[in-house]
This record gives sequence, C-alpha cells and structure tokens, in this order.
Amino acid sequence: MSNLSVIIASFLTAGVEWVEAFTIVLAVALAIGWPRAIGAAGAALAVLGVLTLFGAHALSMIGDERIIQFVIGVVLTMFGMRWLAKAIARAAGLRRLRDEDAAFAAVSARPALAEVNGAMLVAFQGVLMEGMEVWLIVVALGVQTGRTGLAAAAAIAALGVVMGTGALLRAPLSRVPENTIKYLVGAAILGFGTFWLLSSLGYVWPIGDYALPALMGFYALGGLVLIGGLPRLPS
Repeated sequence: MSNLSVIIASFLTAGVEWVEAFTIVLAVALAIGWPRAIGAAGAALAVLGVLTLFGAHALSMIGDERIIQFVIGVVLTMFGMRWLAKAIARAAGLRRLRDEDAAFAAVSARPALAEVNGAMLVAFQGVLMEGMEVWLIVVALGVQTGRTGLAAAAAIAALGVVMGTGALLRAPLSRVPENTIKYLVGAAILGFGTFWLLSSLGYVWPIGDYALPALMGFYALGGLVLIGGLPRLPS
C-alpha cells in the first residue's frame, strides 16, 4: 500500500468527520464565543490523540501479524460496509442527505447552549464522537501499513483545512459533497478490509497488491448498480 493511498484515505475520512464536527463547534462558538468553543474542541482532540497512541501501541503488542491483520480487516470491513451502505441509501433516495445547515440549526436550538459549561460539553462531545471514526481509520491503516504518523498527519491536515475554511466563512460547510466522499471512502475502506481479512485467513491474491484497487472498483461499481436498481420511496 503506497503512502499516497494512506494519505488520501485518512484525509478524506477525516475531512468528512471534521466538517460535521465544525458544524457543532460553530454553533457553540456563536453561543459562548470562539475561545471557549475551541478550548472544548481542543480537549476532545487531545483525547483522540492519546487514544491514537494507545490504540496503535495496543495493536502492535499483539505480536502475531496475522492476528493483527485479521482484527484490522474485520474492523475496516464493518466500517466500510456501514459508510457505503449509508451512501448508497442516500444516493438512492432511501435516506435523506445530510444537511449541515439543518444540523447547525438543530445544535443551535439545544437548551444546553444557554449555559457555558453545557455548551462546552456539547462541543467536546461532538468533536470526540465525530473524531472516533477518524481515530479508527488512522490506527487501522497506520498499524497495518506501518505509517501511523503519516495517517495521523493526513487527518490533522484535513482538520486544518476544514477548520480554517469554516472559520473564514463563519458558516456551516454545506457545499462539501459529503455523501459522494463517504461513498468513495466507503468503497475504498471496504476494499482494504476485504483484502486484509482474506489475507489473514490464508488467501493468496493472484494479482497481489493490485487486488486492492480492483476490490475498490468492484465495490464502487456494485454500489452504482444498487443505486440504479433500488426502488425509490414514494414522495
């Protein structure tokens, strides 16, 4: 797996989650001010950083490469299936597309934002929960490829891009094509998961690492077939 693959997968996964986290932070910032909102978000990011170090170390301590590969394969397969299934359902009209403006309005209407500590807790929890999937991808890709630092750097770069853009606009990043990104990332992560899961069980891919892009393409094209064939809900 190339460095570029690790960077793209980590950056896109993190980017989508940070867009959703920024929506929460923005609503909190407008209620209690940017310094407190950023402080709460920073505390959540610090927790995620510690979890990343702990998770990478814990997996590395297993020792048996095949067991590590199996665990990571299972985790990524489940993660990829979840993201791809949701993206397919949204693209097929079976679920509503995520609306950052609506999400911003919902967070802004929370009673907790009327009180400083409650608002800071909303920001902390929001960033932590959205960041857990970033943590999972960084640890899984990083440990399996030996590039945890690179995966973490890509996630941090995505954070900088999203937060910087959002701070300049002072508005939810509603124009980001979240579902399209989730669809592509879901297909990619499912490809990684399938590749490593079957490899851990002793399967030898006839075309080696070239099976990875083939699997990603298979899932992406299969998703398009499902989107076209699924019945639409009556409006």
